[in-house]
Amino acid sequence: MMESKTDSKQPPSTSPQITASSHFTDWLQEKQISLAFTTYQTSRLLLIGVNQNGGISGFERLFDRAMGLYTTPEQLYMSSKYQLWQFNNVLKPGQFYNGYDHLYIPRIGYTTGDLDIHDIAIDKSNRIIFVSTLLNCLATVSLENSCTPLWKPPFISKIINQDCCHLNGLAMVDGEPGYVTAVSQVDYVDGWREQRQNGGCVIDVKSNEIILTGLSMPHSPRFYQEKLWVLNSGRGYFGYIDLERGKFEPITFCPGYLRGLAFWENWAIVGLSKPREGTFSGLELDDNLDKNHVKPCCGLMVIDLKTGKIINWLRLEGIITELYDVQILSGVQRPMALGFQTDEISRLLTLDPMVSLY
Repeated sequence: MMESKTDSKQPPSTSPQITASSHFTDWLQEKQISLAFTTYQTSRLLLIGVNQNGGISGFERLFDRAMGLYTTPEQLYMSSKYQLWQFNNVLKPGQFYNGYDHLYIPRIGYTTGDLDIHDIAIDKSNRIIFVSTLLNCLATVSLENSCTPLWKPPFISKIINQDCCHLNGLAMVDGEPGYVTAVSQVDYVDGWREQRQNGGCVIDVKSNEIILTGLSMPHSPRFYQEKLWVLNSGRGYFGYIDLERGKFEPITFCPGYLRGLAFWENWAIVGLSKPREGTFSGLELDDNLDKNHVKPCCGLMVIDLKTGKIINWLRLEGIITELYDVQILSGVQRPMALGFQTDEISRLLTLDPMVSLY
């Protein structure tokens, strides 16, 4: 049985309905992991773990336009409409709060303005790096301004608040920005929308070299096991880039618009969204769904990297139709978080040990 908790004051019918493959929770328990993901249009952070009865523990909090995620077992970073949050786990090993073994509380918030922050990462010096899709650049947080720009693609002439190429994805390599994805190589406002079919590209950040073109709305590049993985979202394929040949090698077709990618051992966890009217419509994905005789769904697919087979899945029904990002919480069985919709965050206090004033 699925269990779901929410801080929303909405009626229960607006909460998501979660179903999963028969061995999904067994897999989470065996690997000692939980999952975190954001839902973008419905402004949710969802945490998926295993409850005391071996069923799915689903916990949601509302954050306006929740998108980019980055996690460690003890911290969670998330972008929202005009802020970027750092959540800290306040429970010690063996400690529980209402049956949850990890409790993430938003401790640090950066007010960035609506930079349209997509992927987030932490570099080797513990600096927050993110993609500002609005500014067509990589940036970091600033204590005085909306952000500090760090890098822009070679075809972007200046940092300006016009989403030109729809820069969206970031792959870190050895703790530094390695590769990014963009929907196009244009340098005029909203020009990417005309390039959705095959204008997508992957860029080497250090060399400024465009290493691959011809993708359809690529997202979520990740460097893992010495391979550069990417979602060819407009066609529905998860795969990797052969860096020597500059070619995308598809591994698995997934029934939905792909966004969000994480890895654990020899498995990939891929996020799926239902096609949206406008941005997601009229793509090759529509034909590929027909060819495979499947309907699009919203949820997660667990893919075996050795075989390309989908071994487990989680499906969301109801109000949620789109996901943005997915991350893994290692060593976490049943996570929860605090938000700002109820007064729980004002009542739950945790303290550092007392120190001497002098």
